[in-house]
Amino acid sequence: MEIDLMIEHAAQLVTCASDGPKRGAAMGTVAIIHDGAVAVHKGQIVAVGRTDELGKKVQPRRRINAQRKVVLPGFVDPHTHVVYVGDRVDEFELRVRGASYTEIMAAGGGILSTMRATRQATPEQLAAEARPRLDTMLRLGTTTVEVKSGYGLTTDSELAMLQAIELLDQTHPLDLIPTFLGAHAIPPEYSNDSDGYVALVIEEMLPCVCDWYAASPLAAKGRPLFNDVFCEQHAFDLAQSRRVLEAGQARGLPAKIHADEFTSLGGVELAVELGAASADHLDVTPAHERERIAQSDTVGVVLPTVNFNLGSHHFADARALIDAGAALALSTDINPGSSPCPSMPLVMAIACRYQRLLPAEALNAATINAAYAIGMGKTVGSIEVGKQADLLLIDVPDYRHLAYQFGGNLVQTVIKQGQIV
Repeated sequence: MEIDLMIEHAAQLVTCASDGPKRGAAMGTVAIIHDGAVAVHKGQIVAVGRTDELGKKVQPRRRINAQRKVVLPGFVDPHTHVVYVGDRVDEFELRVRGASYTEIMAAGGGILSTMRATRQATPEQLAAEARPRLDTMLRLGTTTVEVKSGYGLTTDSELAMLQAIELLDQTHPLDLIPTFLGAHAIPPEYSNDSDGYVALVIEEMLPCVCDWYAASPLAAKGRPLFNDVFCEQHAFDLAQSRRVLEAGQARGLPAKIHADEFTSLGGVELAVELGAASADHLDVTPAHERERIAQSDTVGVVLPTVNFNLGSHHFADARALIDAGAALALSTDINPGSSPCPSMPLVMAIACRYQRLLPAEALNAATINAAYAIGMGKTVGSIEVGKQADLLLIDVPDYRHLAYQFGGNLVQTVIKQGQIV
């Protein structure tokens, strides 16, 4: 069989293969093929196995020798706010001086600071500011990324953010998965009427967002559009979060939720009840709710670079989540305030050190489980026949170096849909 590309002689071909998100003991296995090879044709993986076996079956037009290197699936980043304008470096200094994230937010900083800059930007300006960040993420091995709106907090500016996501997906090698996060914060116009803002999200924003999505190339590609809410003190309470998510589900939008970042309000229970694709943060999730998410199809997404950046010594209990049987994913949460970090390998390194994940668990959480957290598990996240050929060549002989080393970039080559990018 003639094919476009064969990557051969990998010291380790790490497939992360699974027919669903990994849990429990399966999180500790990554399915390694020594002297491995992967055959690619028309952007898809068509064969996986040992080099000597595949060499007898295919005739590649191009070969890449991966000797003494690791071949991995591209990383999937399932929770980001990478589209924004400006920065919040001044708030970083305030936090170093002792101000808390919630204090900064209550004083009009945080999300509202980025909101003021984002409202002034066109979709083209938003895309132009985000593109270099996506370039960096790609160089660090991320090949699929979820991107949220939520820094506009008006109908027009939320749509502008979604249009920027669409534009970036059309013009950048990364695959972008959109999430509507109109319920990210309460804007100043509604500071004394949070229920009024929730009504605006439900009655005006959601219909406009659904109309945009129906006409978008993202929908034509089969990309899901998620509906998210920040369930937290100084943001949206449990009842308001339920209203937002149920309104989205009524319009066909699968749910996500920011839950238990600072305060446990019952957001994880709500996510499980509604069959949400993921519940994200989980820093203060109590044991009984960890058991609930472990018994559900909802993926728990933890974001250790947020805790690291905020100078916190408390991290989500990812070890307990895995031990309970939950499907766990990792993400950067790249954003201008709480986590200006583009690197999934750094996320893995922190998760191993501070959340007691094994390197195999961290890798599965950054690939196959992350893909299922954004509805893309059948398409990306592992090296399996029929999946998109999103592949990484890592310049080490053992995949565990990705978590063991930190501060540099071990990714030598990124292949997206069969093309070196």
